[in-house]
Amino acid sequence: MGTMNRPANLPMMSHRKRGFRLGVYVFKDAEIVDFTAPHGVFSVARRFDPELDVFLIADAMRPVQAQAGFTVLPNYSFADQPAMDAFLIPGGAGTRQETWNTRLHDYIDALPATCLLTSVCTGSWIYGHMGLLDGIPATNRKEPDRLEASHLGKVPIDRLAEIAPACRISRARVVDAGRIVTAGGIASGMELGFHLLRRAGYDEGFIREVARCMEYAAAYDTYAHDIEYAPNPVPCHAKPEATPSPQSPLSQSVPQPAPLSQ
Repeated sequence: MGTMNRPANLPMMSHRKRGFRLGVYVFKDAEIVDFTAPHGVFSVARRFDPELDVFLIADAMRPVQAQAGFTVLPNYSFADQPAMDAFLIPGGAGTRQETWNTRLHDYIDALPATCLLTSVCTGSWIYGHMGLLDGIPATNRKEPDRLEASHLGKVPIDRLAEIAPACRISRARVVDAGRIVTAGGIASGMELGFHLLRRAGYDEGFIREVARCMEYAAAYDTYAHDIEYAPNPVPCHAKPEATPSPQSPLSQSVPQPAPLSQ
């Protein structure tokens, strides 16, 4: 599989961060597995370390209907501004409208600079539209559905290249560019969940024990190393630098506090 070794300057915790918190954004027509897979990884990992936390965030405190009528209740709204170490945007048909959701964009832009920005599948379109993927690698879903495979559609990873022309498109299952971590298609949310445990400072023994408990050890061994690390990762205290464009008004760098690795 096409992978790269982790560069020495990538912000990784030398010691486990106590109380690592993952916030998962839910919205109308979000893809179910995109957000339940990483949520499930953290849920099982909590059996081994209850200081881990995972929760749902929505635009407002009301039921959210994801794809296929699957309805969830968020734990927090944007207004609550919960503290978290990573923010995750799933994909799904709903990302078409979320790409233009300025309330979401403002919320992302206001997150502490130490908070990881992560996505599964077409969730990376939102970061791309905001200009946050300019100059760094990122990935998206590579297998089209029937409409996307027709002359009327486009494979999501190719659409990402249109949305974020300054992004370097990767076909890895997970792409870690420092502050921004993207995962490919629907089921890759599992690997993103495991990788976020890695970024939180848990060792491979702990992560593989979580995978074993989930009866996912064989798949984990297959996919655990299908990760591309950016050679020049964006530190957790800054946003990627890029030439401003009409589609990327938020692409300027932001100096700020200490990186997540401290």
